[in-house]
Amino acid sequence: MNTFVTETVSILTNAAMLFVVAAGLTLVFGALRLINMAHGSLFMVGALTVASLASGLTGGWGFAVALIAAVGLCAALGAGIEISILRRLHDREPLAQLLATFALVLVAADLAQRVWGTSDRTVATPVAGRFSVGGAVVPEYDLIVIGIAAAVALGLWLLLARTATGWRVRAAVEDPETLSVGGTNLALLRTSVFALGAGLAGLAGAAIAPLESVGPGLDTQIIVAAFIVTVVGGLGSVVGAALGAVVIATVEGLGTLWVPSYASSAGYLVMILVLAVRPWGLFGTPDR
Repeated sequence: MNTFVTETVSILTNAAMLFVVAAGLTLVFGALRLINMAHGSLFMVGALTVASLASGLTGGWGFAVALIAAVGLCAALGAGIEISILRRLHDREPLAQLLATFALVLVAADLAQRVWGTSDRTVATPVAGRFSVGGAVVPEYDLIVIGIAAAVALGLWLLLARTATGWRVRAAVEDPETLSVGGTNLALLRTSVFALGAGLAGLAGAAIAPLESVGPGLDTQIIVAAFIVTVVGGLGSVVGAALGAVVIATVEGLGTLWVPSYASSAGYLVMILVLAVRPWGLFGTPDR
């Protein structure tokens, strides 16, 4: 029972982090049809920003301030990237978009080393409490991470399904010309969506910082995991990102427990199996 509870909480915490970062990636693709290779760089910036600010701020409220600052910085960077670079590429072929965002990955990696150095950093857990469930001791902060993911999922669902903005985001993909003629500022809508996706990447990085060491190089690690989640769930589907995160986190968690030698390959195997059966992912839609 102890092992079951511990592993379940660990899997849910990992799934929560994967979902938040993948949600931003799939949101940008769903609204802009843009595969953002620099999404992992924004995740890294969020984590490193919290690591820098948290050292001078103590307690849970200090960490909350650092987290908000990290999200705001990443959202602002995302808006700047979209306005200065990606806005010119929305009507270009996907290869041009991929090359542009990959170039941003290289630039961000170099800048991160110049600003933060090459050493990994640690962030003190803002909530150090623990409680017992079924005889297992569970860190309270893990539940906070899971709660953040649940709040993000609810917020995105409300935004996309219950607001006029969500309708415009969906229409921007299907019929951008008609939407623009109807009075919607298409450029502003795209910038806002990209900034939201960048903010979610920063939120994921900030939230995970107390759970593992962070430093330059974190971007390439997370972008691979985020792409696996979005491909399994279906590019453009937030629901798919949630399910994909749970599936990948569960497979990796059980793989670490049962066959640790092959745990690192588990996510790739799941992705291959899903693509063999449904090339568009579990909740994606086939291209017409």
